[in-house]
Amino acid sequence: MKLEIISATRHSKEEFWKSSALGISLKRLAYDKRLNPLISTENRNGLSAVYNERITMADEGSILVFMHDDVWIDDYFFYQRIKDGLEHFDIIGVAGNRRRTGNQPAWAFKNTDLVWDDRANLSGSVAHGKFPFGRISFYGSTPASCELLDGCFLAAKKSVLTSSGCFFDNRFEFHFYDMDFCRTARSKSLKLGTWAICLTHQSGGHFGTDKWKNDYRNYLEKWGK
Repeated sequence: MKLEIISATRHSKEEFWKSSALGISLKRLAYDKRLNPLISTENRNGLSAVYNERITMADEGSILVFMHDDVWIDDYFFYQRIKDGLEHFDIIGVAGNRRRTGNQPAWAFKNTDLVWDDRANLSGSVAHGKFPFGRISFYGSTPASCELLDGCFLAAKKSVLTSSGCFFDNRFEFHFYDMDFCRTARSKSLKLGTWAICLTHQSGGHFGTDKWKNDYRNYLEKWGK
């Protein structure tokens, strides 16, 4: 089963493979011919549009992995981890929340003041840092069934997404695309969960910007407060 790694980057093709966290990681994993990178370079489109196009174009039997370009893959059992996780859940991530609350602005936070949800509700681990094998943020035990997953990494089988009609909403170009996707998946009775995969994310997020606030309003308008 082929694993399609889908990402969008503002880098040129050369810059992506030379200097981005994901590009360098994929070169390290190039021995594994089951991995097929599908990278939209010099991208100016929203992530949802890029991801939806790849869902449509992918082979029916493939696994789809949606990743940010600033994520280091620290795990050289990458393929096997994902394959194993998708035998238990329809969609997997590396961090998530077991519950969803009203007006929640991100998987980990209760409100727009970015107050963390109770640790008992969180699951997963992600490392953070400029370089691979960064400092680990441990959120809670893994695996766990979740309502929301962190969008830095999401994986699902193409057949599951298309048969259920689960796609990303193009109105959410970067912010809230993952929150919306998880809610769409749950509305279609898909099972979401965290799985143990070693990653380092260079970014902590872009909360509170004007674009983020506008997308939050659109998110609330779609799903209701």
